[in-house]
Amino acid sequence: MANKLNLQERRRARLRFQLRLKSGGRPRLSVFRSGKHIYAQVIDDKAGRTLAAASTLEKAQRESLRTGADKDAATLVGKLLAERAKAAGVTEVVFDRGPYLYHGRVKALADGAREGGLSF
Repeated sequence: MANKLNLQERRRARLRFQLRLKSGGRPRLSVFRSGKHIYAQVIDDKAGRTLAAASTLEKAQRESLRTGADKDAATLVGKLLAERAKAAGVTEVVFDRGPYLYHGRVKALADGAREGGLSF
């Protein structure tokens, strides 16, 4: 029987393959969610570099948030990432949720990024 880690790796690989087919050259907004924090970055896969990044570990976010593991924190990170991506000249991205379901904190981050001006 496959363990949880193998299933996550397969789900991540399947999603990345579909994103590569359908992205049309747009940068990828990648999300990582841990038990205590949430991280997001806009990645240009062709050049292999990160264009913008935000997380709940940054000092300004740690001071203003009660915890880094709730929907409010995820929304704030999404808005901050959108501001930084727009400053880097990125307005359209493709959303890479990784092995996580589009629900809860991942959905809140996506909604915050949309409110901040990114389109996907």
